[in-house]
Amino acid sequence: MKAFDCKMCGECCYGVGGIFMEEDEQKRIAKYLKLKFKDFLAGYTEVRNGRIYANVGRDNFCIFFKDKKGCTIHPVKPARCELWPFFPANVADPETWDAAKLACRGINRDCSFEDFVKESPNGGTPKK
Repeated sequence: MKAFDCKMCGECCYGVGGIFMEEDEQKRIAKYLKLKFKDFLAGYTEVRNGRIYANVGRDNFCIFFKDKKGCTIHPVKPARCELWPFFPANVADPETWDAAKLACRGINRDCSFEDFVKESPNGGTPKK
């Protein structure tokens, strides 16, 4: 039984916040968008707590998510996005995983926590 099958709904792209990007990711996305790095930073990101985060649009979705199109940077999306729903907290804690199941329609609600953890790439740790 597959633990996760992305439905491309964008629910994980909604809300201010958690998509920080490492410098190599920022440069990769800027290149993909054919933007100068400084223009990418100025138009698509914000600095919080010393980290660079993706902006959100007026609709509170990630600036890279477009209705009826999905993620416009999917081939070069940040590691945080690629890792969803196998975040360390979801893989480590059954209660957090239960909350994620309610928030994400791509998570198989019939899958056991143990099977979810087994399916987790890299044990819930982002790839470098």
